[in-house]
Amino acid sequence: MPTTTALFSGSLRRFLIKQSHIIHQRGRRRLHSVTEYPLTHPIYTIWASNTSLGKTLVSAGLSMSFISPSPSSAAPLPKKRFVYLKPVQTGFPDDSDSRFVYRKFSDYFACKPLPYSVFASNCVLKASIPAANEVLGHGIASGSAGNHNFGAEGVEKGGGFDGGWKNMNWYEERKLQGSESNEAELFPVSEVVCKTLYGWKEAVSPHLAAAREEATVEDSEVLDMLKRCLINGLAGKSGASEELEVMCVIETAGGVASPGPSGTLQCDLYRPFRLPAILVGDGRLGGISGTISAYESLKIRGYDVAAVIFEDHSLMNEVPLLSYFRNRVPVLVLPSIPKDTSDDLIAWFDESQAVFSSLKEIMLSNFLERTQRLHGMRKKACDVLWWPFTQHKLVPEEKVTVIDSRCGENFAVHKFQSFDWISQQFDACASWWTQGPDAKLQIELARDMGYTAARYGHVMFPENVYEPALELAEILLEGVGKGWASRVYFSDNGSTSVEIALKMAFRKFLSDNKVLLDLVNANPKGRFMDLKVLALKGSYHGDTLGAMEAQAPSPYTGFLQQPWYSGRGIFLDPPTVSMYGGGIWEVSLPEKMQSEKSNDERLSFCSRDEVFKRSRDGSALADLYTSSILQELQLLSDTNGLSHVGALIIEPVVQGAGGMQLIDPLYQRILVSECKCQKIPVIFDEVFTGFWRLGRESAAEMLHCQPDISCFSKLMTGGIIPLAATLASDAVFEAFTGESKLKALLHGHSYSAHAMGCAAAVKSIKWFKDSKTNMNMVSESRLLQELWNEEIVLQISLLPAVHRVLALGTVCAIELVAEGSNAGYASTYATSLVEKLREDGIYMRPLGNVIYLMCGPCTSPDICRVLLEKVYARIQEFGRQDV
Repeated sequence: MPTTTALFSGSLRRFLIKQSHIIHQRGRRRLHSVTEYPLTHPIYTIWASNTSLGKTLVSAGLSMSFISPSPSSAAPLPKKRFVYLKPVQTGFPDDSDSRFVYRKFSDYFACKPLPYSVFASNCVLKASIPAANEVLGHGIASGSAGNHNFGAEGVEKGGGFDGGWKNMNWYEERKLQGSESNEAELFPVSEVVCKTLYGWKEAVSPHLAAAREEATVEDSEVLDMLKRCLINGLAGKSGASEELEVMCVIETAGGVASPGPSGTLQCDLYRPFRLPAILVGDGRLGGISGTISAYESLKIRGYDVAAVIFEDHSLMNEVPLLSYFRNRVPVLVLPSIPKDTSDDLIAWFDESQAVFSSLKEIMLSNFLERTQRLHGMRKKACDVLWWPFTQHKLVPEEKVTVIDSRCGENFAVHKFQSFDWISQQFDACASWWTQGPDAKLQIELARDMGYTAARYGHVMFPENVYEPALELAEILLEGVGKGWASRVYFSDNGSTSVEIALKMAFRKFLSDNKVLLDLVNANPKGRFMDLKVLALKGSYHGDTLGAMEAQAPSPYTGFLQQPWYSGRGIFLDPPTVSMYGGGIWEVSLPEKMQSEKSNDERLSFCSRDEVFKRSRDGSALADLYTSSILQELQLLSDTNGLSHVGALIIEPVVQGAGGMQLIDPLYQRILVSECKCQKIPVIFDEVFTGFWRLGRESAAEMLHCQPDISCFSKLMTGGIIPLAATLASDAVFEAFTGESKLKALLHGHSYSAHAMGCAAAVKSIKWFKDSKTNMNMVSESRLLQELWNEEIVLQISLLPAVHRVLALGTVCAIELVAEGSNAGYASTYATSLVEKLREDGIYMRPLGNVIYLMCGPCTSPDICRVLLEKVYARIQEFGRQDV
């Protein structure tokens, strides 16, 4: 057996034996995964730079080359199966590409018999009523005669109606007797399987045909049908348990960017599979441009193009194409196709076999290289990578997730369990809180970033201006900074934006306190003064040294993590709010407040919305918070003038890394108000909470108060590239203006306001806030609709294994009941639960005994419901095991 096929024939056998068992075990709990497909054999998509360039000729030629024995084949000859799939066919049945492949393959080997017998078959699964009438007759129900030119050999037909469709299940087959085979043999050695999935009568673009014939089909239906055909096509007449070599090609309709049945461009329609591509180029005048454009359209969407092939028109188009591709992509040239329509093309296919054989070997070689590369990545990762926030001793090689690609909200991950396959996992970490795009926005971002990189590359920012940076600054000031901010300071990540914010706040504090500023000017070293921050326990503001000083002691600030940490702040213990069993939202007061409260404070609420109401400002609980905060601020007063609180920094509404804790918004609102009264600048760290992460563009809207300085990152660019922004009020900016450069903010880095990051942020923010592109946006109120099903969230809260639940915006966090070492950030208590959820198609990473689901602003509530259902089932199972 040839080296390039030995691997996939053995793994295919294991796949066929185990597939039904695996699907049965996973099927009840997995997310509906339209992109799951086996990696046991090569699967390629055949594209073309335009229509009528010979995609079907290439498919037919590949079928002949693959089934033919190679010169090195030794007895017994390997069993082979070539699968040809045509998902979308218009002009049917007069134009049927699957039937063309079936017929040409049969005709070719009828003239040039193989040494062994071969079965060839053609099947049509669904056709519009007009197309079905052409095949089966206009009186389908009465069984009248149909298209006599469409099939006469071994024909089966049948099926029922489905909307505008006829379930055809129309089938024809032919046995081609081998020159050395026995007539009595039960199963031929090899077979060619051709299938049309959806057919329309009119020979126009699929979206037009679908509309005119009232036979529409959603993208998800096409992909799901294709997935089933990819799996079902592996089992055929030669039996599932035999060693088998398989190749599958999926032929698209028209050009790369031709619309599919729903109107979605086909290069976007099939993107969830991201199958490697063969591009049929154009050898005619003008074909160089069209071929390169088609190639670029595929590459910008993340497709791997294995080869370019086109018909020779004596224009030497391959020379400039080879120069353009720089040997990255092989370019193959087919002989000129006979123009005589009566030519059966047998001689042309015979003449072209050397080219098709080369293409086949390229495809087999690329497949083998891909699978070997995927297999080696886990070990190489463990050998050379140093992952953040990860104890490598707890991550064995087999637990490493190999991500082949991403499409919208889903990872395509490589799985290996006796056989290889690519499986879909929903990214429930939102790639660590940054990700927001659906599949459409992902392509838009790729296109805009490509344009921006080509236009600007990178240009330095100080004293310069360019469109992406200026447009983003204006969008931020009219959005998250509206009503209070006047300036935007760009940096590269959230932690850096916090460092900048601290410098801004301290200068503003000194500027507002002239006596202190005079002392600083008198002693430039300023060693006699200690400026501290006021912050909350459980907060997290980044990993750089200054940002860590502004947060309370935590696992992130321990001596082994940051030996220089001293905690240059005063850290208040805040009240938190969560939903507990029964749907009741309860306030948990810190110990000091517990001893001071009366019996008049309302600590329970029937709904989450009540927690955010401004009417609480006049409550007894508000009085308790005010008294507690004023006591803390009084204690901070330093009569000797050596120590001062120069800034308040908080994560508004929710502390992310601190365990997904909802801080009582009433408490934060009062804290901000009292600090402003004492001229303490207020910083909102919205690196996590900003841009609809909590359901609104800015979490400040939920607190009904405004900061002096605010930090944004993560979702700002849609998670496609790093960028951060620190917004400041005019008063903060004025504290840095003066005649000397030494009074300016001397902070920055080489990639400040990187054009690509700014362009990505502009596109993402506009996309998220537009109800035409984000179906979750309630345009009148500028907030997201509820994404998490309230009834299922309630049911989760009632589970014995669940301590509390927080469902807000794009976040649904669940704290598991745990004690001792099983609780807290260092806990591995949830590991087994997370592993089960990953098996179910949900990629999750816990915060100790807190697990969470995080989606994007555009995620469908239907998807969120499925996620919750899976989580509910697994926690229920987890709780039973833990008893």
